[in-house]
Amino acid sequence: LVAPTGMVFEGEVEMVVIPAVSGEMGILPRHAPLITQLSIGRLRALGLDGAWMNFAVADGFAEVQNNKVIVLADSAQEASEIEIDRVERSLERAMKRLEMYRQGTVPEGEDVDPYREQLAIRRARNRLKVAEMA
Repeated sequence: LVAPTGMVFEGEVEMVVIPAVSGEMGILPRHAPLITQLSIGRLRALGLDGAWMNFAVADGFAEVQNNKVIVLADSAQEASEIEIDRVERSLERAMKRLEMYRQGTVPEGEDVDPYREQLAIRRARNRLKVAEMA
């Protein structure tokens, strides 16, 4: 599992469940080759010890080939490393900026892109959801 910040996870697992744009997709050993687009969601990996690992991922691609799953995500974070306070502040900021845009009260010189703010809200809500499941 790789994000722009670097390697998030590397190791052997029994199963991977990825949030594909078409829905959750389970990958087991000897899965057919596949490339799929990721959505914002929770990626789960079943470790060899029987414990599930949870990751918040946002967009990207997954490739399955030769008993390997390679995930290139725009952002990825292990559930236990999610800082709830920081995510809540990000969520609040994006919601305020979106509301300013909707009301037409964006300060002069400040650029607010509603699509980008909605994306930030979805990502923050996903991180909070994944953190709660850990």
